[in-house]
Amino acid sequence: MKIYLRILLSALLLLTFSTHSFSQDLPPRIDKFYSMSGFGFSFPMGSASDFMRPKFSTTIGANIGLGQGNGKGGIFLYPKFSLHVFGYDDLDTDPEFNYKLDKGRSTTYLLTVGLGYRRIIGKVAFYGFVNGGGGFILTPRVAVDQATNTVLLNNKTNHMGIIEPGAGVEFNLGGANLFLESSFMHGLGDVGGRPFNAVPLTIGIKPNLSRMFNKK
Repeated sequence: MKIYLRILLSALLLLTFSTHSFSQDLPPRIDKFYSMSGFGFSFPMGSASDFMRPKFSTTIGANIGLGQGNGKGGIFLYPKFSLHVFGYDDLDTDPEFNYKLDKGRSTTYLLTVGLGYRRIIGKVAFYGFVNGGGGFILTPRVAVDQATNTVLLNNKTNHMGIIEPGAGVEFNLGGANLFLESSFMHGLGDVGGRPFNAVPLTIGIKPNLSRMFNKK
């Protein structure tokens, strides 16, 4: 029994030493940390396109490299906050808000986080990711008080879970990357009684702050 314990202990020590030596031989990860900001459009899909239209979108977030990597990319953590604005037609009425609304505006506030993988080839990098999270979507409603000729505008809050797979490409400009990204947002709920799905298309900049983390 003691012989087996010695063999196991020796193997663990050898594995630990080998792993430590290998990680020291790897070059510093050049994509350790990016901040990101972008803008674009979010295109409603399916039945959501019957009452929503793209206007504009903004996104902020970060790419945080996980592990040592191999100098050519690797796995990263991807938190981001997205604001998408849609043109909105209220097709439904209820006893309180009994008028339909054309050419209104709906806004989403969504926070997601997930994992991605980046592959760097020269000055170009390709990446994919799968995020999950949620937030809420504001949709306008209208009521009219006939006695006073007063119009009441109200925003309904639609809480929504989101699953968002996507992909993007980056071009290195030196201290920052220009990026183009697209994804598919699948809502785990509905807006106006209909499923919510959209495809955001975002262009923006990712300053590379990796040197701050690679300093020893």
